[in-house]
Amino acid sequence: MRLIAGFDAGQTHTTCRLALVADGLAPGLGPVVGEGDGPGVCHLAAPEGPERFGAALRESLVRARAHLIDAGESAGTAVLVAAAVGASGIEQGTAVQEQGRALAAAALGLAPEGVVVTGDERTALLGAFPAGPGIVVISGTGTIAVGRDGRGREHRCAGWGWLLDGAGSAMDIGRDGLALSLRMADGRLAETPLRRALWQALDLDPDDPEAPQRLKALVVADGFGPAGFARLAPVLDRLAAGGDPQAIAVMERNAGALAAMAAGVARGLDLVGPAVCPMGGALIHLEQLRRPFGRSLDLALPGSRLVGAAGDACQGALALAAALVQGPQPA
Repeated sequence: MRLIAGFDAGQTHTTCRLALVADGLAPGLGPVVGEGDGPGVCHLAAPEGPERFGAALRESLVRARAHLIDAGESAGTAVLVAAAVGASGIEQGTAVQEQGRALAAAALGLAPEGVVVTGDERTALLGAFPAGPGIVVISGTGTIAVGRDGRGREHRCAGWGWLLDGAGSAMDIGRDGLALSLRMADGRLAETPLRRALWQALDLDPDDPEAPQRLKALVVADGFGPAGFARLAPVLDRLAAGGDPQAIAVMERNAGALAAMAAGVARGLDLVGPAVCPMGGALIHLEQLRRPFGRSLDLALPGSRLVGAAGDACQGALALAAALVQGPQPA
């Protein structure tokens, strides 16, 4: 049994999806036979970047293979022949992309020519729009937008790292909320339920006079990082749904940033009235972000239309992996 693997490697978690190689005159993508999750990745330039990248691929592959056993297949005889990885922080055509390819080949036990590594926005675009033009706007822990025109040209906006360019992401939503909570604590802003809700979510006592100092130390501690801020986004979403004016402002501001990204991609590709596909955990699960995003998109990119994805980023990665085993096409 020959397998191909598609990976969606984000900052919070990594998903590996396994499919059989379809035999015949044109080998390629067959049925999906397993899926498993592993830890997230970070930029390869970070001190722990290469180790986290390899561990994420290995662990998610092991868990995906476990489903082969559950299904009665022998994992020992299932041979992985190609893989494609869409990973956060991989820039197209850079040395980082080549480094990722080498790391992925080593982690998966494949020759480099059997591996494709690219940005997760590219696999998301291929999954959402397998053929033809369109734009994907991704908001998860981080955020990015990328599109393709009818001639195959691609253009991206945003996604330049959480320290520089996270507007529209769950991380920025959580961080913006915490910044407002400190302004409430020191008297710059009038108190709303936002401060108590966020501090309680972080196991801080809202009535403790030392809580602001504890918060300051917490957000710079090892292990907090972008994911620590992003975990607070659902709290802001609930507050906004309940009418908290500061939470509403945070969600609307980040929704506007996402719409501006889509408009930037459309300008870069001269797309008129494009299909726009919202993707990522924040846009999927945070209603108070998704609804103003639609309104902001109407203003920033008139004539555009929101559409659902044909497939997800793992499906896009599997399509890239299938292309690696594709034989010569019949005339």
